[in-house]
Amino acid sequence: MAGFDSEAMYLDPAIRDWVLFPIMIVMIMVGVLRHHATQLLNSPPKTTWKAVRESSALARSRIIRAQSRFIPASGFKARKEYLSSSFEKGAYLKNPDPNAAAANPMQDPQGMEAMADMMKKNMAMFIPQTLIMSWITFFFSGFVLTKLPFPLTVRFKAMLQRGIETSDMDVSWVSSLSWYFLNLFGLKSIYVLILGAGNEADGSRDMQQMQMMGATQQPMQQPNEVANMFKSEKEFLNLATHEWAYDDVEDRVLGLYGKAQTKTLSAKGKKSQ
Repeated sequence: MAGFDSEAMYLDPAIRDWVLFPIMIVMIMVGVLRHHATQLLNSPPKTTWKAVRESSALARSRIIRAQSRFIPASGFKARKEYLSSSFEKGAYLKNPDPNAAAANPMQDPQGMEAMADMMKKNMAMFIPQTLIMSWITFFFSGFVLTKLPFPLTVRFKAMLQRGIETSDMDVSWVSSLSWYFLNLFGLKSIYVLILGAGNEADGSRDMQQMQMMGATQQPMQQPNEVANMFKSEKEFLNLATHEWAYDDVEDRVLGLYGKAQTKTLSAKGKKSQ
């Protein structure tokens, strides 16, 4: 390829009409279909009444400690004694035995349902992208589709010319497989215009989830950990003190309005003079 001038390359307009635009249109349509399919596959999270009661008891105790000044002393004392006694007995625990082993998710219907939901979401995530990449690789492998309107350094060659093994072509030319990746990361704004914010069509989110799946996966809380949370909350509740916010409120109100009335009378006296 001696004397090859990449600047003198001209693309057939049929490549633009039958390869460039179809790849972008197909990716947009697949993203829209994937968004609606994900919405259909999503199921609302199901929690047992014991789990709700467990978390609500902790939240109630924290609210009582934070807003105790708006509760009368007798009411605060009754709530404090009742919750402290309940936490001591473990009445609000979902699993009363703190030494019990964690339930096997394969034997728990709720765990099985969560695993099925995760599998459905993964299928909706990976299958469309795999099919599109296979379609582009099979039919359009080695195609040069477009040229970027700005110069780039040689470091971008591997990213923009995937599937084309040549060192003489200018870096600005884009191959078909690289055009797929550019659309994968660049169609987010189009999806927002069509589907709105928070849509499920963004393919770049899939790759981020694949990289962060292991790091973000949180282990299930063990029964003894929840029991320790209740034990700590019981100690905080016992240490909480009560300060009535409306103590001597009559004197404060009279003093406030008395000062205002005094200022009004003084202003009227000055005007009369």
